[in-house]
Amino acid sequence: MKKILASILCVCMILGCCLCFAGCGNKDDGKYTIGICQLVTHDALDAATKGFKDAVIAALGEDNVEFIEVNAANNPDTCVTAVNDFVSKKVDLIMANATPALQAAYNATEEIPILGTSVTEYGVALGIKDFSGTVGGNVSGTSDLAPLTEQAQMIIDLVPDAKTVGMLSCSAEANSAYQVKVVKEYLEGKGLTVKEYTFAGSEDVAQVAEAAAGACDALYIPTDNTAASCTETINGVVAPKKVPIIAGEAGICSGCGIATLSISYEELGKTTGEMAAKILKGEADIAEMAIEYDNNPVKKYNKTLCEELGITVPEGYEPLS
Repeated sequence: MKKILASILCVCMILGCCLCFAGCGNKDDGKYTIGICQLVTHDALDAATKGFKDAVIAALGEDNVEFIEVNAANNPDTCVTAVNDFVSKKVDLIMANATPALQAAYNATEEIPILGTSVTEYGVALGIKDFSGTVGGNVSGTSDLAPLTEQAQMIIDLVPDAKTVGMLSCSAEANSAYQVKVVKEYLEGKGLTVKEYTFAGSEDVAQVAEAAAGACDALYIPTDNTAASCTETINGVVAPKKVPIIAGEAGICSGCGIATLSISYEELGKTTGEMAAKILKGEADIAEMAIEYDNNPVKKYNKTLCEELGITVPEGYEPLS
């Protein structure tokens, strides 16, 4: 009788383990679970997530991958909660969409592969000195960095009479500060006066934007997630003052800017998804994967706002779709 009971217990344990692995996405059966943490809803991040999922499904098959998606509503603490939940569920890979999501994942696990996207500068985001282009360990991803000095030059080209330029960004976003620093140095080198205006969150965007528009001839907004989620608010304050804005990406430009030098976030997401598939299938070692970039940024302009402000757009710009 004892042998029979022992045999039954053994079988039950084996079945239990099988069920557990089936639920968690066992690599041996080609099925995977991916946790996606997206900082906030706006066009750029939405496009990156879409591109990522499309590329993963194309490479692995829709029936072989499960996505657990969390939108943090622009709350970094929610990113921390989300990625810790991914870790407890033992997902096969984490995709972190935007810098706070990447930082949360980076601090949560050293074992589960982490791919960032919509992150401007990984050295700044992760506090890596003398960043060489490869994070190492369990982290890699894609960057949304466009040539910042070329964005800065657009202010001079499109608003040639501007003497004072305001930098409008969120104080909580490290990559925004990095972009502002580079653009500020370039413009000051050209003899312009540059003033920095930062908001802590969406609740004070309108007040800060109004102060900036009241004191500056033109504004620059980097690829800032808080600003991207508040373009209607910014436009409502800045447009009546007839102050043009050069934006770091197309989504912000669509909402409140006159022009941008922007990458395709959907293509960036697809590149990230292709990286994920290689990692999950054992075709690449994430520790050796360099950060990838979109090397084909495009100059685009907001036709409606340019017409309202009487701005003549030179050749080489495409209208925003």
